[in-house]
Amino acid sequence: MDFTFTEEQQAAVEAAKAVFADVAPDAVPSPALTPGAVADDFDRLLWARLAAADLLGLVLAPEHGGAGLDAVALCLVLRESARVLARVPLLETCAVALTVERYADPATAADLLPRVGSGDVVLTAASQGRTGHDAAELAVTARPDGAGWLLDGVQTAVPWAHGADIVAVPAHTPDGRTVLALVPRAHEGLGLTDQFSTNGELLAELRLDAVRLDRADVIDADGAWEALRDLLTTGTCALALGLGEAVLTMTSQYTGKREQFGHPVATFQAVAVQAADRYIDLRAMEATLWQAAWRVSTGAAGALPAAGDIAVAKIWASEGVRRVVQTAQHLHGGFGADTDYPLHRYHAWAKHLELALGPAAAHEEALGDLLAAHPLG
Repeated sequence: MDFTFTEEQQAAVEAAKAVFADVAPDAVPSPALTPGAVADDFDRLLWARLAAADLLGLVLAPEHGGAGLDAVALCLVLRESARVLARVPLLETCAVALTVERYADPATAADLLPRVGSGDVVLTAASQGRTGHDAAELAVTARPDGAGWLLDGVQTAVPWAHGADIVAVPAHTPDGRTVLALVPRAHEGLGLTDQFSTNGELLAELRLDAVRLDRADVIDADGAWEALRDLLTTGTCALALGLGEAVLTMTSQYTGKREQFGHPVATFQAVAVQAADRYIDLRAMEATLWQAAWRVSTGAAGALPAAGDIAVAKIWASEGVRRVVQTAQHLHGGFGADTDYPLHRYHAWAKHLELALGPAAAHEEALGDLLAAHPLG
């Protein structure tokens, strides 16, 4: 693959930097000091600015008011958003919108997508399953019902659900297929129960009790859910990378100013070695991320299915972001445990991303199964 970004992708990064330039990561209270959620809604003002900068339609085709860019461009923008812990459903909205464009009924896409790009419609996805440890598509059943579909089941830990207009819910059919239902938040039969993430954000448990949808609101196409899941996962790796880079920069600045025995602690060999190890983690996270994003964008053939590249990216992202924030807290000394210092909030977000990606050991096992099924030699 070619790691050189196109002019359009670089322009998207510059636009994102301008939008996120004045976002303060420590403007939101620390989850450790706040009972319940740190806020009831996402940052609507920032959302409006993203819409004005045409970043919400980044991956949509021009006929839907978008820029027609790919998953690599989206991941570049997500990396910038994570540097400042932007509280917006950018990943979820863009990922669901792109899936709708590719797989939904054309009339549904033509009606919905221009409103997504303008910021008038917010999308999210239920991708954690019933418990967070089982397949999301098995948590809800979908069965044909006359001219539509009938859905029942539970999805947990749905991000931004209380503020979204539509939730994309994977569900399994009686004949073993997976469909993707576009459920309006206020739809009859859909109930939301408050849940709170590790980073203090408000999540929701979705309960679907005989939810009836028209056929146009259910994407019944092979590969739709898998494509959405892959894009959500790759985007989460991009968030982990951006967060980790911001934390390492913060650590470098602190250790360069903090003195002991008359010298900046950054000049001590033990400190420099730890920082160098984390830099290596971030470069590995970056390389594996772009490989996965490239495969998701192009569908390019390889010795392994794209799932192999995604598994490698997840291994490095989940392990790497944890190591980066742990080392940062250690090198910050007492400041690393100060809940009034921004690092504390970055640590909470890092833990949330690590849990969302899942344990590296599970991805290593999945990668081993892929290698066994697709020998490289």
